[in-house]
Formats: sequence, structure tokens, C-alpha cells
Amino acid sequence: MPVYRHYDQAALDAQYDNRAMVPNFADHLAAWKQGSDAARRDLPHRADLAYGPHRRERIDFFPAGPAAPLHLFIHGGYWRAMDKLDFAFPAPGFIEAGIAYAALGYPLAPEVSLDEILASTHRAMNWIFDHAAELTIDETRIIVSGHSAGGHLAAMLRADAVLGPKLRGTVAISGLYDLEPIRLSYLNADLDLDAKEARRVSPIRFPPPQGGGAVLAVGGKESDEYHRQQTDYHKILIAEGIAAESIDLPGQDHFSILQALARPGEVVFDAVAGFARS
Repeated sequence: MPVYRHYDQAALDAQYDNRAMVPNFADHLAAWKQGSDAARRDLPHRADLAYGPHRRERIDFFPAGPAAPLHLFIHGGYWRAMDKLDFAFPAPGFIEAGIAYAALGYPLAPEVSLDEILASTHRAMNWIFDHAAELTIDETRIIVSGHSAGGHLAAMLRADAVLGPKLRGTVAISGLYDLEPIRLSYLNADLDLDAKEARRVSPIRFPPPQGGGAVLAVGGKESDEYHRQQTDYHKILIAEGIAAESIDLPGQDHFSILQALARPGEVVFDAVAGFARS
């Protein structure tokens, strides 16, 4: 029996089970950790800058000189896993390009609700604007990117009536924009969303404010649902007059696609750099 669109429960769960779709996912996680350890060892940075009271409300910041643009990255993990410590690996490429880099930590489900996670990311963004002078960044050139659940959180920042227009650009990688299928999947055991909450936290459900552009990227090997989510959200952005680009990266899966954020010349890295230089 279908539980969402034409998917029965097993098929829907499979659409969002990225680790099952990528048997060597652990190799990617290990590479992220190795690269992040090296970045923290080799680059000047400020670790665990507190933007809120929760122990995970911390930012690791890599400066790039006075008045540099800032790229803020929000990690994935379906709002319930991963840590900012494993996402410093894109920093070297951005620092070399003159773009400051920050990895955002935030509280996780099921300890906190998705509403609380969203409040945390908004608190982080406000903290960054309030401390722009101290961080020596150009507050008019802030770009937010995110991967998977982090793409959802980035899109929700873009959708905020106050914060969204302040962002120079948003780059969502393998993002989630419609949380109704998430509510109906195995993931809701930790998220505990009801139908009303799922609508309220889905960026696809309300028009974004005018402001900076958006780039959406998905891997060619990702599930049909990830492609459907990106296509539908891109249509919403375009309909609202937002300068938005939708990119499908052939040969990339849900994990390998993130490497493109760390390599100058790759389309995802260049999307962030393009916003920073605009």
C-alpha cells in the first residue's frame, strides 16, 4: 500500500537511506575526517566559538584576512548525526581563494526538536552578523551552504524574511526541501514530526524573500526523491523571481558530491566562490 506518492513503506525508506545506496560511504566519512584534521592542524583558526548555550552551539572559524567574504557550511546527518569537526576539509581551498570559512555545529535530534535546531541555526546566523567586525569578515558577502539536512537548514535560512535578504547566496547540496516524505519514513522515529510541523519546516511550502541567488546541486547517482525534491524547490525559487540554478552532477552519489565543495574548479566550489566575488 502506498504511503507517499507511489512508494510503499519499504520503497520510501529506501529512497532516503543514503548509506544503503552507497556501500563505501565510510570511505568518504574517513576522508572528510582526515582532511578536516589536516585543516585544523595546518591553518590558523578559532575553534568552538559559542553562539548559544547548548554544548553543540559552536562554530569553527578559519579567517582569510581583513574584510573577507565568509562561507558558512552546515553539515548533514539527517538532523540527528555528524559533527562540525569532520567538515573543516573545505577550508584550505576557500582560504587560498581569499574566502573565510566556518563550520557550524548545532544540537541534534532526538535530544532537541527540529524547531529547536532551526532556532539554533538562526541564532548562529545572527551571532555571525553581530560579530562580523570581530571576525574581520564582510557582512555583505556571506554565503551559506549545506549538505543533505544541512541543505535544508541553509534553505530555511534563505527563507527567513530578515536573514534571507542579507545573504549573498545559498548553495544547497543534496538538499531536502519537502519534509512530508521524511515524516512518513523511518527517519521520523528521531524527528517526531506531525503533518503540521512537517509543512511548517519545509522551505518548499512558502515563498522565499527577495535577496541573494541560490544554487542547488544533486548527484546523478542519488535517489529519485532527491532529484524530485531539487526540481520542485527550484521551480518555487524561479517562480518567485530568485536567481536560482539547478545542477545535476553525473557520476556523483550522496557522499562523493561533497568533495566538489573542497576543490577549486569544481562546480560546487565555484558556486560559492562566484557568490563571494559578485
